[in-house]
Amino acid sequence: MWRYLKRLLIGKPLKTTDEGGQALTKFKALALLSSDALSSVAYGTEQITTVLITLSAAALMYQLWVAALVLVLLFAITLSYQQIIHAYPSGGGAYVVATTNWGQPAGLVAGGSLLVDYMLTVAVSVTSGTDAIISAIPAISAHQVGISIILVLLIMGLNLRGMRESASMLTLPVYFFILMIFVMIGWGIFEIVTGHVAYHASAAVGAPVQGMTLVLFFRAFSSGSSSLTGVEAISNAVPNFRKPKSHNASATLAIMASILAFFFGGITFLSYYLGIKPMADNTVLSQIGQAVFGHGLIYYLLQLATAAILAVAANTGFSAFPILAYNLAKDKFLPHAYLDRGDRLGYSNGIISLAVGAIFLIIIFHGKTSLLIPLYAVGVFVPFTLSQSGMIRHWFRVREGKWGLKACINFLGAFISLSLVICLFLLHFGNVWPYLIVMPALIYMFYRIHRHYMNVARQLRISENSDTVNHHYDGATVIVLVSDVTQVTAHAIDYARSVGDYVIAMHVSFDENPRKEHKTAQKFKVEFPDVRFVDIHSSYRSIITPTLRFCDVIAKRAAERNFTTTVLVPQFVPRRPWQNVLHNQTALRLRSALNTRQNIIVSTYSYHLKR
Repeated sequence: MWRYLKRLLIGKPLKTTDEGGQALTKFKALALLSSDALSSVAYGTEQITTVLITLSAAALMYQLWVAALVLVLLFAITLSYQQIIHAYPSGGGAYVVATTNWGQPAGLVAGGSLLVDYMLTVAVSVTSGTDAIISAIPAISAHQVGISIILVLLIMGLNLRGMRESASMLTLPVYFFILMIFVMIGWGIFEIVTGHVAYHASAAVGAPVQGMTLVLFFRAFSSGSSSLTGVEAISNAVPNFRKPKSHNASATLAIMASILAFFFGGITFLSYYLGIKPMADNTVLSQIGQAVFGHGLIYYLLQLATAAILAVAANTGFSAFPILAYNLAKDKFLPHAYLDRGDRLGYSNGIISLAVGAIFLIIIFHGKTSLLIPLYAVGVFVPFTLSQSGMIRHWFRVREGKWGLKACINFLGAFISLSLVICLFLLHFGNVWPYLIVMPALIYMFYRIHRHYMNVARQLRISENSDTVNHHYDGATVIVLVSDVTQVTAHAIDYARSVGDYVIAMHVSFDENPRKEHKTAQKFKVEFPDVRFVDIHSSYRSIITPTLRFCDVIAKRAAERNFTTTVLVPQFVPRRPWQNVLHNQTALRLRSALNTRQNIIVSTYSYHLKR
């Protein structure tokens, strides 16, 4: 039944040779990978004005200068990540660049930061979309957490169906949002030029503002920089593009950055010119829409487009997280399960892990993650700093093309990113302090996983001086675990005789009915007179402990004779999978316990029932 349900939800498995058909065009990649970055314009300007308004309405004039600095950083980051795409086309973005140029510890900081940030991306985006839904339907406000979790599960299911299908589904909301914002900015500027909209700014550009400080300016800048989250996603997902992968990824990044710059600059300009002030119950974008369109149909279409892209912005995390987890797993810092492709050729384990992490965050913060935006920004700008400074080292090492100019661009991006990280820690420490706990814990986990894989490889490697390679045993002892004398027992004994030199049947009996257990021994002797039968009584109704104790003794004696010891666990397999729940799982528990023994080989004999 599970198999049919899985096919219904996810679809038929794809052949490995179908991978090329799942690759993304620039049109679909823009929808799949840019939703997070583009959706941030819905709250980026608002984050800036919320900080500036704490001083005075006149201070809102500085939003233009803050936005200009954000756009400079966007320009530097975009050029930097285009260079990363061409220099490191295998994907992985900041993790690969930092690892190659600064060493493994720096790479793990970048990778770990992005892993957490993608979880925050999903949580923040989904809860923001939920807020928009609740604004339209206040009656469901009590179910905010549940709605957010359902949205995460729906987006997870969409991504498990494959990149091509998820990109197709996201095309409509993303391009609908792009269209509505273009129309809003274009119509707003037209209304201003034609004089239909009056100038309502609280202060003229360049006018002195009493009490304005550099600290407040950088506080606004650090808040507004949240508009740049998601820019790195394309560089992480280069392998998902159609060939030529690097060229298409670079072009998509340029298109996305251009749209983002136009949107962010246009919204900030309209916010200043129209004198928009942040309000608790009405977003800056909504106020701009009301001023430009009024309260008609187009305004409500703008609100619908905003809610839709905020809800689907989480998909950027679902696209980039699995690729990043794949690169970490390839380097043995995450479980190898993240290397496996699912039925639809996506990295299903990464997709599911991201959904679980996001749901965990939503539950912890009760679906209200607005205070996590500074932490959200730290998770991006730490990798930005490491990747761009790493590219400076890259250009000084390879010295290709106009490497001096490229290094200068990277230096600008690295300097602003580092300044931003410092500002976030100094000015928003109350929100970003969890980073100082989460990152060391992640780094510790990465190194523990890596140490395990290295130890496993060292112990499994065949060396020329190994004594175990040419070891020869003189015989084999096989212990058959017997619960009763049945067809399963008979077939298992026959098999044990065929592979073992010495066969022992072991039975664990309880004190409740000694007569029944005596009959079991007699019946066995009649059927298999040449096989040694050992009956061990258990006063505490435990099968595991007496079995382990007996097998340990036999294994020790067998080793003295240079014999191997195999414990054969017979079991019957019902015809239908659901029938397994009708039977106890003693065989499973016995195998799990016996697997802890170094000198015992555990084998299973399965007898398949016909009806």
